[in-house]
Amino acid sequence: MDTYIGEIAALLTAIVWALAVIFFRKSGEAVHPIGLNLFKNSLAAILFIPTAWLFGETLFLSVPMEDYLLLLLSGVLGIGISDTLFFKSLNALGASLSAIVDCLYSPFIIGLSMLWLGETLDIWQVVGVILILSAVLIIMGERNKNPVGRRTILLGILWGVLAMASMAVSIVMIKPLLTRSPLIWATEIRLIGGMVVLMGFLLVHPSRRIILKSIRSSQRWGYTVTGSILGAYLSMVLWLASMKLTQVSIAAALSQTSNIFIFIFAALLLKERVTPLKLTAIVAGVTGSLLVTFG
Repeated sequence: MDTYIGEIAALLTAIVWALAVIFFRKSGEAVHPIGLNLFKNSLAAILFIPTAWLFGETLFLSVPMEDYLLLLLSGVLGIGISDTLFFKSLNALGASLSAIVDCLYSPFIIGLSMLWLGETLDIWQVVGVILILSAVLIIMGERNKNPVGRRTILLGILWGVLAMASMAVSIVMIKPLLTRSPLIWATEIRLIGGMVVLMGFLLVHPSRRIILKSIRSSQRWGYTVTGSILGAYLSMVLWLASMKLTQVSIAAALSQTSNIFIFIFAALLLKERVTPLKLTAIVAGVTGSLLVTFG
């Protein structure tokens, strides 16, 4: 059993993140996406302080200021902006359709790595990209059967695409930095960047009082706290453990299964309808993600 601790941690990462998405979906019924994202990041940033101590790491490294600025910018894009867009997409599409759109993350990562890092794309990765794009096109066929309407579905897809694009940019831009930096330290600095931009949004947002009030919604408080602990903290700790205890390729492959778990939990816990189109799309999307990542 000890031999597979890293693999178990990677699989638990996928399961815990999938559960977090279900809680975020319930929380989003009352909590504004900006408020939910700010609370999530603030709670995670606090929890990572004792975590860094437990792992024997420090949050103040003697590194060039450019490293701090790059991580802060990455947090602005990948946590502050991307996660807010993700919550908007999740609220519009529901968890099962959102899981399909999220498969776009892998092709965005590969595409940007080709442009910025000189990486290449092989034939199987091309097939994977085609499968993922097909999955997104397939879910558009749900629009006539979905009670929320075509416009909401299309907006949800747009927000999801923008979320995955900004997340991919935020990761690729710090990819060389991550290879030489402690992951807990990098995570904490990125969280701070996300918090800073969200607080900036709040200061200028005309509905800031309503946003702040929504965070305290007693009807969704349990969902908000539980989702934040699971999604922003526990899943990250498990991911760090999997990266340390097993091969990166194996950990990444197991983490890719999170979209499958989201789809399953959405049906079981949220009672979202499973249709042949959705099932076809999630199979195509996850298969495409694996091909893009490991083709």
